[in-house]
Amino acid sequence: MKTSKEIRQMYIDFFVKHDHKVIDSSSLIPKDDPSLLWNNAGVTPIKKYFDGSVIPDSNRLVSYQKCLRTNDIESVGDDTHHTFFEMLGNFSIGDYFKKEAIEMSYELLTSKDYFNIDINKIYVTIYPDDEEAYSIWKSLGLSDDHIVRLEGNFWEIGEGPCGPDSEIFYDRGPEYDKDNIGIKLLKEEIENNRYVEIWNNVFSQYNSKEGLNREQYPELPKKNIDTGMGFERIVMVLQNKNSSYDTDLFMPIISEIEKLCNKTYDSSKEFRIIADHIRAIVFAISDGALFSNEGRGYVLRRLLRRAVRQGRKLGVNDTFMYKLVDIVVINMKYAYNNLDNNVEYIKSIVLKEEELFNKTLVSGEKRLNELMNNSSDKVISGEEVFKLYDTYGFPFELTNEILSENGYLVNKDEFDKYMDNQKNLARQARNNEYSMNIQNEELINFKDVSKFIGYTNDECDCKVIGMFKDNKLVSKCDDECYIMLSETPFYAEMGGQINDTGIIYNDDVKMNVLSVLSAPNKQHMHLVSIDGIINVGDSVKCKINVNRRRSIEKNHSATHLLHKALKEVIDGNIYQCGSRVDEYSLRFDFSYSKKITDEDIINVESKVNEYIKNNSDVIINEDSLENARKNNVTALFDEKYEDVVRIVNIGDYAELCGGTHVKNTSEIITFAIKSLENKGLNVYRIEATTDNNIENQLYEKIKTYNIEMIKLLEKSKKIIDSALKDGIELKLDIKIDNSKPKSYSDIIFNRDEVNNVRIKVNELENKYFDIKSKKALENIKYFEDKIVKNNDFDYLIMKIDNYDINVLKQIIDVLINKMNNGFIFIANIVNDNVNYISKSNNININSGELIKITSTRSKGNGGGSHSFGQGGGTDVSNLDILLEEISNVVIKLKK
Repeated sequence: MKTSKEIRQMYIDFFVKHDHKVIDSSSLIPKDDPSLLWNNAGVTPIKKYFDGSVIPDSNRLVSYQKCLRTNDIESVGDDTHHTFFEMLGNFSIGDYFKKEAIEMSYELLTSKDYFNIDINKIYVTIYPDDEEAYSIWKSLGLSDDHIVRLEGNFWEIGEGPCGPDSEIFYDRGPEYDKDNIGIKLLKEEIENNRYVEIWNNVFSQYNSKEGLNREQYPELPKKNIDTGMGFERIVMVLQNKNSSYDTDLFMPIISEIEKLCNKTYDSSKEFRIIADHIRAIVFAISDGALFSNEGRGYVLRRLLRRAVRQGRKLGVNDTFMYKLVDIVVINMKYAYNNLDNNVEYIKSIVLKEEELFNKTLVSGEKRLNELMNNSSDKVISGEEVFKLYDTYGFPFELTNEILSENGYLVNKDEFDKYMDNQKNLARQARNNEYSMNIQNEELINFKDVSKFIGYTNDECDCKVIGMFKDNKLVSKCDDECYIMLSETPFYAEMGGQINDTGIIYNDDVKMNVLSVLSAPNKQHMHLVSIDGIINVGDSVKCKINVNRRRSIEKNHSATHLLHKALKEVIDGNIYQCGSRVDEYSLRFDFSYSKKITDEDIINVESKVNEYIKNNSDVIINEDSLENARKNNVTALFDEKYEDVVRIVNIGDYAELCGGTHVKNTSEIITFAIKSLENKGLNVYRIEATTDNNIENQLYEKIKTYNIEMIKLLEKSKKIIDSALKDGIELKLDIKIDNSKPKSYSDIIFNRDEVNNVRIKVNELENKYFDIKSKKALENIKYFEDKIVKNNDFDYLIMKIDNYDINVLKQIIDVLINKMNNGFIFIANIVNDNVNYISKSNNININSGELIKITSTRSKGNGGGSHSFGQGGGTDVSNLDILLEEISNVVIKLKK
């Protein structure tokens, strides 16, 4: 029996023999594709080759690609469905097509030198109109009853490359067809365990365009082959197992689960779900994902909590998932050697999440049981289910699963209102799985060589070798367009570094370079604005903006030093998620699961400046990608690097990079961090800058603090002036430091300084209020003298000027407490407006109603309760009349 390792290698060796270049698996986390949460198909990371935006080194490629999908999660645990899986794929980019693809798949599957599958066990489906595919399969020996025509065999997702496909199925026999339905299972596409899809050949030959019928689609200029073979399924077939979980891909994990729960695996779903989910979790965390409440983190959290619950069904109530990390790594590191570097880190992250879940699991299940016990119609509201998610960390799917097991339903429509964000992310991911851009034939076919000499030259003499306007190749232009040069010093935007700008000119024309992009065949495309006329073949001179380039180089080299410092100061497992470098500043994104303090960032900044002062030479050399990996050169290994890579060495730190850099760290002069931001999903972003940019960039960062400081000082002056008018003398004792910011410590100082001033201004305001209140209450007799007293009823209705409303409330509270059965109504005139306030402890007089009526007649509004009311208006012309009317109402009521 072949092992999974042998099967994987056999597949790769077969296509290498047929002149395919092996490309490494990309990370599960898509690069530069916000439409996807995960790489979910073998072709996803290389879509750029199919749409022509990038031309690969070889037109024949072979790979095994990590994939993750959760849209079939409810089926996980049956014989063939998984969340994490691998796709074996062979790809042709404008090289061989349908005949060769089918013949190679047939040879690999049936040859005795390879998979040696009985041809009688193979069935294929084809698009009904694809007579060519039918003829090829027939010529290979398949009979008509093994070829099924299906309308669904056409691969098309939006505009772009599309075409018919041919799926290959393995017949596991009638023992997997208990109802003896036979080939009807395939013809009617009935879900079944007998005919297992093991391979799909996609013949990408048309450009899908909106508004056209399928038969009107134009042919692609470069026809492509995209295939995918489910690795877990082919291993199941070749190892002759009842399910993919019974293969050597899963059984070592399942054996460990047996030890943990002291139970024997009997093909039970609990074992399978745990084994599947721990693989997904290990690979996702290794690629930089972390647990959270949204996006990828939400998916991981859902997988772990679903697996933990299966463990409880098996009697495992303590943390256990982290104990399975080692066996996953041991079982898979032969294919993914970076797993071995992250074992302890992955275990710590998984354990922390398990502990978090265990704290809430018991109370969450208790609450869910209460909801079920209290439900009369066996339907749980969406609001309650959301509360379970929000309070106890129960994903909807987990709650729904528990409810379904107990015969309960969820009001899903109601729940959807609270979880739209997660739904939209998942839907977007599914709808954009394979979408591609439309090929530009002229750009793809433009293969004239353009050499980048910008690592060593800032200017050069060269020739115009190509020109594109409105996506068309043109011979001359007097407007904005893209031009290609025989040589160029202009760096094209890539790897996070912004493009160069500058001028291209000769005696007859001047062109300003606006941006520079990399063309499919690796030429640099210069977007230029033209003063004059430029022709293909013209000789020109190029000059980059040198000062701008030097600033970019300082920031770029500082980015590498920042990466090194983060690993040294905070955590060696920090994983870079992206970067952006321009002439003003740098941005660095990284994943980290713990809190980062201001002190951490100050120490990181200090460490980078220490590196700069070491005056280390920046040495750049080239080596094979294989050697770079062996030497643990820092890299984003989900990038598609060339076989020969560029290594930037700064002191003892080495990192793969295609950008431009200083020659010695001393050129950076100094480094300052502007900000640290938590972007969510356990991703942090640091923004920083260097040298001459520091003062302006950091000043921009503290500008909001300065603006708030000015507002606070203006407020304090108003308080002091108002207090003086009331005969109260106040002072604000503060000192403002107006020094220019030079470091992250200065950013923190300005932030704290504003906070301190804010506190002192609030204290000043409170002091003013307290003194003013005290003075007002000392004059309480002024109000008491105006109370109308009767044997059983007292009331006060009066007009005053310019009282603070809060002070007035205190006065009224004191007065009403002295009345056993009384009523107070005061009109306070402030700047030609009137404020009304009233209190009553008389059962016959409603303060709120009187306030409402009076405020309305004063062109304002107000109201309140029986015992208290407050309001006001802008019209004081009839105030005396209104107060007299209130007096009359009160007099009548007291009688």
